[in-house]
Amino acid sequence: MTSIIEETKTGSSDVPASRQRFVRPQAVFIGAVGAAVTAVLVTQAEMVLSTLRIGYLQLPPAALGLLLLVVALNGIVKRMTARLALSSADLLVIYAMILVGTMVSSHGVAEKLVPMLVMPAYYADAANNWHGKFDRYIHPGLVPYDTASPNKQAVVDDYYNLLPRGEQVPWHAWAAPIMNWGVLIALVVFAFLCLAVILRRQWVDNEKLTFPLAQLPMEIIEDNQHQTLFRDKMLWLGILIPVLVYSVKGLHQTIPTVPDITLQWNLSDFVTTPPWNQLSPTMCICSFAALGFFFLLPADVLLSIWFFFILARLQQVFAISYNLPQASGMAFPPYITFQNAGSYLAMTAYFVWMARPHLRHVWQVAIGKTKADDEDEALPYRVALWGLIGSIVFGSLWLWRLGMSLWLSFFELGIGIFVIGIVMARTTAEAGLLMTETGWRPTDLYQLAGSLHGLGGANLTMLAFVDSLLITNQRGLVLTGFLDTLRMSDGVAAQSGANNVRGLGSGGRVNRRGFAGALLLGVFIALTISIALNIYLPYHAGALSMDSWMEQGSSRWNFAQYAQSFAQADTPYRYGGVCMASGAVVTIALMALRASFFWWPLHPLGYAICGSWSTIQFWFICLLAWIFKSLTLRYGGIKLFNRLRPFFLGLVIGEFGMAVLFVVLNILFKVAAPSFPWG
Repeated sequence: MTSIIEETKTGSSDVPASRQRFVRPQAVFIGAVGAAVTAVLVTQAEMVLSTLRIGYLQLPPAALGLLLLVVALNGIVKRMTARLALSSADLLVIYAMILVGTMVSSHGVAEKLVPMLVMPAYYADAANNWHGKFDRYIHPGLVPYDTASPNKQAVVDDYYNLLPRGEQVPWHAWAAPIMNWGVLIALVVFAFLCLAVILRRQWVDNEKLTFPLAQLPMEIIEDNQHQTLFRDKMLWLGILIPVLVYSVKGLHQTIPTVPDITLQWNLSDFVTTPPWNQLSPTMCICSFAALGFFFLLPADVLLSIWFFFILARLQQVFAISYNLPQASGMAFPPYITFQNAGSYLAMTAYFVWMARPHLRHVWQVAIGKTKADDEDEALPYRVALWGLIGSIVFGSLWLWRLGMSLWLSFFELGIGIFVIGIVMARTTAEAGLLMTETGWRPTDLYQLAGSLHGLGGANLTMLAFVDSLLITNQRGLVLTGFLDTLRMSDGVAAQSGANNVRGLGSGGRVNRRGFAGALLLGVFIALTISIALNIYLPYHAGALSMDSWMEQGSSRWNFAQYAQSFAQADTPYRYGGVCMASGAVVTIALMALRASFFWWPLHPLGYAICGSWSTIQFWFICLLAWIFKSLTLRYGGIKLFNRLRPFFLGLVIGEFGMAVLFVVLNILFKVAAPSFPWG
């Protein structure tokens, strides 16, 4: 089966420009319906059911499940009348709209935005004095409640505790806050699209990154034409295993006497002696989908993820033994946090250095100094560059207008987009990591130079909001969705070009200019529906009975952290600068060793993310995948690897398919769903 990597080698430029076709209206329509459906499924699964996370992975189960459904229905239509069947280019457009719609419906935007706007009022009390600290600095148009009143308000209490019988959802109170925050969200989403356009040629054509998460969807889309993937018995064997396991787990939910199958453990529960019992959570999860994906990754990436995670835990053992600080308002121990921050900065600088010829070319095209050669990009380079700059500028001005210092606005958005965002995107484009999650915030860097207390109440208040929305819980990062689908469009282009030569194709490649519009439409539709549902459902189900982390924990953690800085100056971590410098030095050394020695086994991305929740979730499965892959290549070579590849793809399809199936069964028949390890 041809992969998108092999298709790139054939050269998408073989398709003449005259054969390029615009995105077909029927594909956009189906994609729009798919984005709407996935917004409903994701919200029901993650906020109401709250045991299935089908939207927040960088290859979400919801998007893959709907793609499989569309391909299956298209196969039926093709047998009835080939004229009405969808081409591979159509399927790519549909999948792309569903993918980005899924991301923003989940932790990407909607599930963080709505609870954030009522949480400060509901959890304010005499002990934390949040009313006295935050309310006077909150612009009235940013929240649905009256910031001038410290009393309990129906718009907040009813959100958490159900509407009284006969009452209506107070949509009027939510309209202005959603519109105001929508401005910032639109600017950030457009900035990510512009950044994806600028990075695409460098990462795809120049550095030839593999984009592992794009491989399976591309093969499913290709199978629409070749129909070979689902004829492989190894694929069905791989699908069968998670289907059987989760069928048993589902029966256990309905009939408790049926034994459950445990797929995750917290090693901290088995350790009782110091210093080991004081370590941060150390999870061991057994996910068939993660194992399937990670088996396809380079061995050095797999080795690096679990190796640096264990190394970070050993650092923590050493620190605990010598009574070094373990918490400083950060999600992870400060010495790990600052090392990761230094690694991010070093990697970003390296990416920019590597891309400097391309970035210089983009700049020259944008200012009209060089003839444009961007006809095949989703946006002209001029629009992408000035759109990116404009989004950052207007986003910073928006935050400044609402109370944040202008320099801090640029700092927060700049670090969030150009450092954290780019490194997170790189972890999926190169390392194939299923989950993006950073372990540090831009303000952690500021604390090296000054105290957060000195920023003042207005800045601290806005930081609590912005960090909750854009920085923490950064799963469902739409930048990776843009990059993956733009990468996949190369595969469809090459495939269509080859088909046209044989007379079998539907007329040409995906036109990326129309493709960009379809992506933004998918984002808009999914955001509109998911935000509306995240407002409507709590008033009718009670937010206290819904997902506890998103409704009560996520933004509450950020507000609690910044509330501490109101009363007293923060005590800076004494060795923060040293740790950050050491993180940068280690990262540079790892990159230099990789460039100098082809056999060097450690990848700097593994070191950069060793303190993130993503690594906590997936380190063990990376270890298993590394063992399986190493043994496969050692004793069976590439021939055995290629033979087993469909089996591991089947593990992904089986586990993700069962997750989506249980969501549908819960919506239709109230069937209890089992938990999935990546949730």
